[in-house]
Amino acid sequence: MSFLATPSVNDWGENVFKLTPYGLITVGILIALLVAIAIVLRPKTAGKVRAMATTQLVFSAVAMALAIVTAEIKFSRLPMGGSITLFSMLFIVLIGYWYGLKAGLMTGFAYGLLQFLADPVFYSPLQLITDYPLAFGALGLSGIFYEKKHGLLKGYIVGVLGRYIFAVISGVVFFGNYAPEGTPAVVYSLGYNATYIVPEAVATMIIISIPAVSKAMSYVKSKATYSSWNTGQAVIK
Repeated sequence: MSFLATPSVNDWGENVFKLTPYGLITVGILIALLVAIAIVLRPKTAGKVRAMATTQLVFSAVAMALAIVTAEIKFSRLPMGGSITLFSMLFIVLIGYWYGLKAGLMTGFAYGLLQFLADPVFYSPLQLITDYPLAFGALGLSGIFYEKKHGLLKGYIVGVLGRYIFAVISGVVFFGNYAPEGTPAVVYSLGYNATYIVPEAVATMIIISIPAVSKAMSYVKSKATYSSWNTGQAVIK
C-alpha cells in the first residue's frame, strides 16, 4: 500500500495517510471504471426508453461537474468537515432519477472519489470508503424511484438519508473521540451531521417541490433519457 499512500501528519498533529502520485492515478482510473460501469448498467427493460450511452455519459458528466462546482459554493463550513452547499447533492441524486439505481450508485461512488481527490488525505481505508464512495454513493439510491410518481422528491429524501446514515456511522466509529465530554458519540454524530445535511436538504426539497421547477426537472429527464434511435417517447415522471 506504500506506493499508493504514505503516512503523514495533518494540521491537528494527527497521523493520517496521503495519496502518492500513483495513488492519485489509481483513484482516477477507478473513477473512470465506475462511470463506464454505470453506463453499462443503464436500464434495458423492454418497452422502456433506453438512453444512448453517449447521452448518459454527457448528462452524467454535466451533473457531476455541476455537483463539484456547487459543492465549492459553501454557505457554512463546519470545523471538522461538512458544509451547507448550493444544492450540490441534488445533481448526484438526479443521475439515479434519470438512469436508475445501478447507474445512480456507480456514479455516486465515482463522485465520492472525486470529492476525495480534492483533499486526498484519510485516516484509514475504512474511513475513506465510508466517508466518500459509500456516503456519496448513497445519493444514488434515488434510482429506486426513477419510474415512480414524484420520483425526484422521494429519491432525494432517500438518497440524502442514506448519505446521512453513513456520515453518522463515520462520526461514531472514526471521530467519536471528538465528542464533548459526557456526550455519547452517537448523539454527537447525529447532531453534528444534521447541522449541515438537514438545512441543505430542506431547502432543496422546497425548491424541487415548486410546480414550475418540478415541471422543468421532468423536461430535463425526458432529454436525458431520450434516444434518437428509439421511436418511443421518453417517460416523464
